[in-house]
Amino acid sequence: MFDKLFTPESIAQTLSVIQNDIPFAIWETLYVTVLSTLLAVVIGLPLGVLLVAGDANGVKPLPRPIMSVLNVVINLLRSIPFLILMIMVFPLSRLIVGTTVGTVATIVPLVVAAFPFVARLVEGSLREVNPDIIEAAQSMGATPFQIVWKVMLPESVPSLISNFTIAITTILGYSAMSGIIGGGGLGQIAINYGYYRYKYLTMLVAVILLIVIVQIFQTVGTKLTIKSDKRLR
Repeated sequence: MFDKLFTPESIAQTLSVIQNDIPFAIWETLYVTVLSTLLAVVIGLPLGVLLVAGDANGVKPLPRPIMSVLNVVINLLRSIPFLILMIMVFPLSRLIVGTTVGTVATIVPLVVAAFPFVARLVEGSLREVNPDIIEAAQSMGATPFQIVWKVMLPESVPSLISNFTIAITTILGYSAMSGIIGGGGLGQIAINYGYYRYKYLTMLVAVILLIVIVQIFQTVGTKLTIKSDKRLR
């Protein structure tokens, strides 16, 4: 493997891929990752709020059977490995986007895999809110919706941003794995050239770019977390 890593032929092919394929692959990776994260947050954020507010000790307790079913569904989806989940979600992908292959089709299994994860992250963030603040809001006559919207969510913003950063980097990793079903992006380049064609230098470049993107997401998320934390002002 390593003795042929920097041969003239390997270098020439890698430079060709960098020039012709990598820019669009980076765009596909960012597009899929960001859009999937946004959709996962749209679904997972309300579910996370429901897990906390609907708990027996929450601001709006819900019937135990409903909470049990919700927890089981979330735990079930989280326990399925992503590669298996992609195959299981093929019918849903075909129903929504008309195909199971390609960049757009990849978004469906990514969202299905990510929103339970996001829901648990949101649940963890909301449970960190000081209960004394919630009790104070209740004593002033605030409704459950007002407590969630004006107390719990604002108080947990730094933790939410930090957890959403974890979510987007995790989804980026999932998007790379989706290259095995033609999901596009840097993951597909790494698989096509590194796994199928044994062009390891091209695969190495794709992996390095994925690491760089993760570092960018993590750096931005960390700075936003610090900026939104009132305790650090």
